[in-house]
Amino acid sequence: AAGDESIIDQPAEAIPPATAPVPDEGPARFDGYAGMRFGMTEDEARSALDGGLEAPAGDPDDACHYLVPVGAAPRDLAFMFDGGRFVRYDVGNDEATAPGGGRRGMSAERIQALYAGRVEARPHANVDGQYLRIRDTRSDGVLVFETDAEGKVTEWRAGLAPQVDYVEGCS
Repeated sequence: AAGDESIIDQPAEAIPPATAPVPDEGPARFDGYAGMRFGMTEDEARSALDGGLEAPAGDPDDACHYLVPVGAAPRDLAFMFDGGRFVRYDVGNDEATAPGGGRRGMSAERIQALYAGRVEARPHANVDGQYLRIRDTRSDGVLVFETDAEGKVTEWRAGLAPQVDYVEGCS
């Protein structure tokens, strides 16, 4: 009867739990990349990334340096190590998707919509553009999109502060 709280609305037969697909997060994550997690030693990171890592240039013994996947161009994907630990990765290709769905070529407005209420915009240091900075809600990771004067994402990176905010790589 209407208003009788003792009647429970239940289906006549068992219904299986929801099976909605979980979106594939992909290799780019707020807490690392593929099997590598921020804070790993260089040896741990090398073991965690299928295909291996190599030094693109410079002295890999420097306190801060980059390694890239074997055969990759440093401008497309590079991993920063500082003090012997994995702390950041930089992405400059059109294929990679950032955690949360951002990509190179997107507009600043689209980034603002994807990460609604979480974007901190700062002026770019070198061009008439912006840094769009997003903190993760579940880790210490930070995502930074760089935009040009037209408001288009030109590259992005993820990592730990303060390294994720370094404008010129290790400096």
